[in-house]
Parts: sequence; C-alpha cells; structure tokens
Amino acid sequence: MSTPTLPRPAVAADSLAMLRRSLKHLLRSPDSMIMAVALPIMLMLLFVYVFGGAIDTGTAYINYVVPGIILLCAAFGASTTAVGVSSDMTEGIVDRFRTLPIAQSSFLTGHVLASVVRNLLTGAIVIAVALLMGFRPTSDPMKWLGVIGMIAAFVFALSYLSTALGLLAKNPEAAGGFTFVIMFLPYVSSAFVPAETMPSWLRWFAENQPITPIIETVRGLLMGTPIGSSAWLAVAWCAAIAAVGFVWANVLYRNRVTR
Repeated sequence: MSTPTLPRPAVAADSLAMLRRSLKHLLRSPDSMIMAVALPIMLMLLFVYVFGGAIDTGTAYINYVVPGIILLCAAFGASTTAVGVSSDMTEGIVDRFRTLPIAQSSFLTGHVLASVVRNLLTGAIVIAVALLMGFRPTSDPMKWLGVIGMIAAFVFALSYLSTALGLLAKNPEAAGGFTFVIMFLPYVSSAFVPAETMPSWLRWFAENQPITPIIETVRGLLMGTPIGSSAWLAVAWCAAIAAVGFVWANVLYRNRVTR
C-alpha cells in the first residue's frame, strides 16, 4: 500500500520541526559553528595582510576578496551539511522517523533549511569582521537585499547537493571527503585574484565554473563593479545545482529508507 500524500500544511510543519531539530543540534555542538566561522576569517586575515600587498586588483584588496570569502563560508558549510546527513543515516535515527506520521521529505528539507540559516549567520559574522578590517561596500539597502538573496540561493543549492553527497557516503568521514571539490572550487575562481591573471587554460576553467559568476554578482552588488551577464549566469547555475541536488537527494533517500 502506498503512503498517503500529506497535505501541504503538514509537510511545512514537519519541515519546520526538522529545522528546529537541526538548529538544536547546532547549538549543542558549537565547535562546528566556531570552525565554520574561524576558518574563513583566518583565510581573510591571511590573504589581506600577507598576500594583499602583492596582489593588484585595481582597488583595496579587502574590498575585492570579501565576496569570495563569503562564498567560501558556504563551501565550508557544505561539509557540515553532508556530515550531518550522513551521521543521521548511519546512527539509525531515520528508522525512527519512518515510524512517525511525518512527511519523509521533511528530513531533507530540515537539513537544507538549517544549512541556509547557519551559512547566512556565518556570512554575517565574516562581513562584520571585514568591516572592522576596513571593508567598505558602496551598496544601498536594495543591493544588500540582492546580496542576501544571491547568497541564500547559492547556499540553498549547495546544501541540497551536499545533502545528496551525505546520503551517498557510507559514513560521516567519507561525506566530509566528498565535499572536498566544493571547498576547492572558490580557490580556482575570481575569488582571490582576477581570472585574467591566470594561465590561459586555468583562466578558461575559472571563468566558466559556477562560483565565478556568483562571486562577480555579489562583488558588483557590494562594490558597484560591472556585473554584466554574471547575474543571469549566477541564477542559472544556482537553479541547476539546486535541481540536480534536489532530485539526486530525494532518489538516494528513497532508495536508502526503503531497503
């Protein structure tokens, strides 16, 4: 017998319950939150104060690098999401969820929404530290809303992809390893140096991977630099990654819970 489809209000309520669960777990293990904030801040300090004087971007280096650091926070957060999903799958809690009258999709939605909340919070902390270091954005309130929307869309897409990787992994350690490529991508983009300064073969990759148009869009909104077609490419990449992650995660989840 097939499981009856729950009405939408029940699905939303179940997803919010799973979101609260994930956020409570975050509060009970603040070390992961501290690391998610500390690593990007340490990298920002390193690039600005050690390498910044030797890198010519046509503007104060901190104004150039902060958008990339913000997205790097999301990349680090991807590992936390994948590990959290994998831990739940291996510790047996999902078997208990299956016995409850809740929407099964709420498990995935709760992890994704918690990831969005966590990454927006860490991003806000990084921006606050950057302001203390001399970061001076020129954006108005509407552009700040655009920045928040762009970052939220990227984090949402990346979180669904990370959820799929967490379901694919056999254990939490493997889940963390699967997200290595995601954490590496910001380094081979325009996050820290202009793509045109790279060798031709690497420049082509940097300009055509998903991170670069997202960074250029955020940078343009914050600093008033030209955005061009980057905004449309950024939205398209986020939509594509979210769609792939959503379908992949749900297929993997159904396969694992019905074994």
